[in-house]
Amino acid sequence: MYLQPSPSPHDQRKTILVVDDTKENLTVLAGLLGGEFRVRVANSGERALKAVRLPPLPDLILLDVMMPGMDGYAVLKALRADAGTHHIPVIFVTAMSADEDEEHGLALGAVDYVTKPIRAAILQARVRAHLELKQARDTLASHNDDLEREVRRRMGENELIKAISLNALATLAEKRDNETGNHLYRTQAYIEILMRHLATHPDFCDQLDPGSQELIAKAAPLHDIGKVGIPDAILLKPGKLTPEEFEIMKTHSQIGADALGEAIERVLTHSGIDPGNRQGPNSSLSFLDVARQIALHHHEKWDGSGYPHGLAGDAIPLPGRLMALADVFDALTCKRHYKEAFTPARVHTLITEGRGVHFDPRIVDAFLELEGVFLDIAARYRD
Repeated sequence: MYLQPSPSPHDQRKTILVVDDTKENLTVLAGLLGGEFRVRVANSGERALKAVRLPPLPDLILLDVMMPGMDGYAVLKALRADAGTHHIPVIFVTAMSADEDEEHGLALGAVDYVTKPIRAAILQARVRAHLELKQARDTLASHNDDLEREVRRRMGENELIKAISLNALATLAEKRDNETGNHLYRTQAYIEILMRHLATHPDFCDQLDPGSQELIAKAAPLHDIGKVGIPDAILLKPGKLTPEEFEIMKTHSQIGADALGEAIERVLTHSGIDPGNRQGPNSSLSFLDVARQIALHHHEKWDGSGYPHGLAGDAIPLPGRLMALADVFDALTCKRHYKEAFTPARVHTLITEGRGVHFDPRIVDAFLELEGVFLDIAARYRD
């Protein structure tokens, strides 16, 4: 038997579920608490577990220990194992008064232990105290939930602002270059599919976890930010650059890396941030570190013949190696002010010939498996 009175919508009293296998005890407890609280009763452990799920959810449970079938300890274990009821405070009300009995009940998760025969004043005081504690915990939990929602909202806004700012900077560089309006979208998409493919490769899985992939993808649009420092006469020249002009053009890698490095140090200096804490996928500045790597190293070549530092092989940071292939593929497939677009067959030949020379061989192998997807992206974001 369990009793479930229909609650009045105007009854704002706290709900207490009383569980005892003796009818007289249920009557006594209901009488002691019924004026101040809304009382429901159940005369077995099994029925208590059914009653506890009926609305309204109890604010507190008074639970007898020694009951036939399912005893109070088993009921408490079941309540604590259920995500819907684990937070309801439980007070054991029992004739078992040995210290070890009380210790066992508290160890299982009971909040208090009241012995029979019941003293009305003590029982009522304990019930009020634990209901007040529960209300305080509920209020704190609600405030914490509100705070977490607000933090998530503001973090979302910050990420949006950061993304817009990054793309504004990157677009500024591309507009000066006047190469291709969708160059940023394409190269970012190329890098994303390469990373997803290479994330299962034993040589790259440690470097391409989901957080690192996100950082590299976000940072990729800044790869040519240094072009803002190249004179228009060279940047926009319609024909082939002279050796002297090309040397100036090559400085855009270092210009971009230096600008991003200075931005990082300026933020650290004015914000009092420990420089050692700016690394890693959870740092707000880590994407700028990755962007600096990409800007500096995306013209390095696998055989060491690239610039600005002539790095070779795995000494070239992975973000730079990824951007190297994405950037060259886009340059080959698109019309520029100094050249026409190459055919897919010609692009395939040039990328393949660059395997182990210009590009990381493993990245070229991934490209060859994804070549159709690359061409689809190029068509989707065609200028």
